[in-house]
Amino acid sequence: MEPWSFLHICDMQPGSPRSYRFNQRNMDNWQTAYQQIQGITDVDLMLVGGDLTRDGALHDFEYEVAKRELDALPYPYYAIPGNMDTCNKHTDKNGATGREDIRLNVTAEQLDRFVPFFGDFPWSFVHKNVRFSGFYAAVAGSGLPHETRMWHWLESELPALPRAAHHVVTMHYTLFMDSLDEPKWDITKADEYRDWYFSIDPPHRQRIFEAFKESGVSIVLSGHIHCRRPPQVVEGISFYRCAGIAMPQAADRWDDGNPTLGFYRFDVTDTDITPTFIPLTEESQSNEGYGPGGHPRAEERDYSLAWNKNEE
Repeated sequence: MEPWSFLHICDMQPGSPRSYRFNQRNMDNWQTAYQQIQGITDVDLMLVGGDLTRDGALHDFEYEVAKRELDALPYPYYAIPGNMDTCNKHTDKNGATGREDIRLNVTAEQLDRFVPFFGDFPWSFVHKNVRFSGFYAAVAGSGLPHETRMWHWLESELPALPRAAHHVVTMHYTLFMDSLDEPKWDITKADEYRDWYFSIDPPHRQRIFEAFKESGVSIVLSGHIHCRRPPQVVEGISFYRCAGIAMPQAADRWDDGNPTLGFYRFDVTDTDITPTFIPLTEESQSNEGYGPGGHPRAEERDYSLAWNKNEE
């Protein structure tokens, strides 16, 4: 097999000046990354690991712009949603930050809104003897129909598919922060909230990992944290925490964490997949923008602030 390559990007979150909040930095960084990606023409495909939008869960126009830009690339792409596209993993209690986390539990309606623009998920396909799979693990523990479908796909469908030389999975949330057997992080404790927010809770974490082993997964790519780490190998599976594009986060979480913005290129041979991190050529320092960050309530959405007053 001739060597070939693919890209992985995540956490673009450009937002829109038509919305009730907008951060010029996020948009600038996405446009920088997009120009770099457009200039890379010697890859076969691109994986998009979630957070394509800032408020896609509310506004189709953010999905429409993201789709138009990605469709214009000279190679195919395969996307999964992130929590900014659909909302967060489920909880039955609010956390220590004062955020109303129960209100932010992902819904079936939000998940279904992603599909007309970027296709159904989970998905799996083979390209040149590499299997690629993508799913949204945040539905674990939700009780939604999407969770039932995810478990059937992970535990029945995926292991039955033909094996390839490599199996690469993209997911938005990281499966774990430090170790597979770490305890469930406590959402009500300020020093554990961030780890709860970024990762998948047990026992769902272990169940997903067992499914990975049964399906011959070799590489897992996750975003959400916006902080890159060297791959962590657990029972032969390499877990990558990938850089964000919109903005850095959690730079203080690990000694080896790197908040530099950018994305990955992977070069594939018969025997190996070799990563290369591609930093943004420029990181925006803009402070322009308006509206609240995080996950604001409906009454905090003041569309009169929008720079672009087109209809929603």
